[in-house]
Amino acid sequence: MTPELELPKRIMITGGAGFLGSHLCDRLIQQGHEILCVDNFFTGSKRNIEHLMDHPRFELMRHDVTFPLYVEVDQIYNLACPASPVHYQFDPVQTTKTSVHGAINMLGLAKRTRAKIFQASTSEVYGDPEEHPQKESYWGKVNPIGIRSCYDEGKRCAETLFFDYHRQHQVEIKVARIFNTYGPRMHPNDGRVVSNFIVQALQGQSITLYGDGEQTRSFCYCDDLIEGFIRLMNTPSQVTGPLNLGNPHEFTIRQLAELVIELTGSQSDLIFKPLPQDDPKQRRPDITLAQTHLDWTPSVQLREGLEKTIRYFDQLLRDLKTVQG
Repeated sequence: MTPELELPKRIMITGGAGFLGSHLCDRLIQQGHEILCVDNFFTGSKRNIEHLMDHPRFELMRHDVTFPLYVEVDQIYNLACPASPVHYQFDPVQTTKTSVHGAINMLGLAKRTRAKIFQASTSEVYGDPEEHPQKESYWGKVNPIGIRSCYDEGKRCAETLFFDYHRQHQVEIKVARIFNTYGPRMHPNDGRVVSNFIVQALQGQSITLYGDGEQTRSFCYCDDLIEGFIRLMNTPSQVTGPLNLGNPHEFTIRQLAELVIELTGSQSDLIFKPLPQDDPKQRRPDITLAQTHLDWTPSVQLREGLEKTIRYFDQLLRDLKTVQG
C-alpha cells in the first residue's frame, strides 16, 4: 500500500517579516507549504522577505494582531511582538496589547478554524532567576511594574491565555520559551547584545558592556531555533509545552565581546556602563524536555554562528552606506 502523501498546509506567521519570522517563512516555503506572512512592520522589514515576494506560495499582509483577523489556515505561528528592550519600551502599552490582545485574537482564530497554534514565548517569563539553569517548572522572579514588565508580563499573560484556551476550548497549542537567539536579519539598532557588539566592532566604535560584563547569556543560532519551532509544532497534541528552546552553553557578556572583536579584526576597546533595571544576571536554559520530546539539541557553535552574522551585518552596513551616498 502506497503511503499517503502529506498535503501542504496553509500556515500563517504573525511577525513574519521579523528576524525569526522571516527565517521561519523560508523554512516552511522550502517544505512546500503555503505561507501567509502577517506583519505591521513596527520592527519587521520588507528587506527580510523581499526574496519571497514573487513566490507563488507566499502572501504578505500588513496587519496589526491587536485587531481580529479572518482567514482560513491550518497552523498559526504567533511571533508578533517587539522583542528587544529598545523596541518594546518605546511604546510599552502597545507592547502589552500586542502580547495580550494579539494572543486573544490569534487563539480566537485558531478556535474558529481548528488550527494548531504556536506561541513564541520567552525566557523573560523567568525574570531575574533564582534557579539556574532555568527549567520549565520554575515560576520565575518577575517585577510586575518595572520598565521591562510590558514584555515580561505580557508574555506571561499570553501563556495563561494559551493554556486557558486549551483547557476551556480544546485549542491545540504549542508554547516555546525562547532564549537569546542571534543571526542574520537581526535589526541593527535593536539594542540586543550580539547586534550591538557586531555593529560597534565593524564601525570601530568602543564596545559597550553593562555592569562588570560577567553576567551570562546562552546564545542560540537562528537556524537551530527554527528547527526547534517546526519540530514542536509537529509533535502529538498532548505535547503542549511550555518548552525551553535555546543553547545551553553559557558565556559571559565579556567573553562574547572579546570573541566579536577577534572575529571582526576590530581595534575596538571595551567601556563599561551601569546595569539596566531588572536586567537578568544569568540566563541558561535546561533543554531536557526539548531533547526528550523533540530530539532537538542546537548544533551551531557560537564562533560559527557569529561568523555568519558578522558577514550579514558587514554587507548591511555597506549597503546602508551606499544608499546614504
